[in-house]
Amino acid sequence: MPRNKQHRKLKFTDYLIKFIFITLGAVLMGVALEVFLVPNEVIDGGITGISIVLSKVTPIALGVFIFLINLPFLLIGYKQIGKTFAISTLYGVAVMSVTTALLHHVEPFTNEKILAVLYGGLILGLGVGLVIRFGGALDGSEIVAILLSKKMRLPVGQIIMFFNIFIFIIAGFVFGADSAMYSIFTFYIAAKVMDIVVEGLDESKSATIISGEHEEISEAIMDRLGRNTTLIYAKGGYTKEDTQMIYCVVTRLEVAKLKAVVHEIDPKAFISISNVADVLGGNIEKKSIH
Repeated sequence: MPRNKQHRKLKFTDYLIKFIFITLGAVLMGVALEVFLVPNEVIDGGITGISIVLSKVTPIALGVFIFLINLPFLLIGYKQIGKTFAISTLYGVAVMSVTTALLHHVEPFTNEKILAVLYGGLILGLGVGLVIRFGGALDGSEIVAILLSKKMRLPVGQIIMFFNIFIFIIAGFVFGADSAMYSIFTFYIAAKVMDIVVEGLDESKSATIISGEHEEISEAIMDRLGRNTTLIYAKGGYTKEDTQMIYCVVTRLEVAKLKAVVHEIDPKAFISISNVADVLGGNIEKKSIH
């Protein structure tokens, strides 16, 4: 009889590492907000941006708004996405809220808005990226975007973008048009840094190759690029002929060489290159090339 497979339980060291990096990421975001961005009237997107606007027009501290507004979205996340994610996010938001409260009266690092945008965006992206990489989030708008994308059939990124455009328009009325533009640049910088932290600097590409010379191409890729390949059985939709597709993962620096190797063997080969967010498991180490 088949045995029931059980999920591997995280070890204490796994929880400790998750705790340390979520704490670090949340603290970094708090520092970015209170030491660089908020004193220079530059805001972030999402729930944090709404909280900054509300703290500007009311006497209530920023950390209070961040925590309270995120709570209902965390409840939704607990029911729809999972307990571990919701708890990690709640902890991260709580740490970030406490950090902003502790740093509220600290003098800003700089009063130059350009420097505030650069430093603040860099630290903000680093903090958010660390929390996401270790299984949490620091903004409830991401949870809403995930759920809306399932119902509206729109990409999560587009929903977040529309949401943030609305927030930046409001920021333009509260802080002025210049601050709104600086906020957009900050959000862009933070998003790019976050992608690097989550996906890594060594961006990978997946390649799918269809050719009648699949055996020779597969061997050439392994010999000349040092990358393992996988042959996948396929059938032509038009020709109805059986064939094999070649699948492999390379770095972005190896894409040009991959194309050259394939076209050298079969100039008519079909090649599809796609971005890969992450690569885990399997024998993906690059072999020595002679």
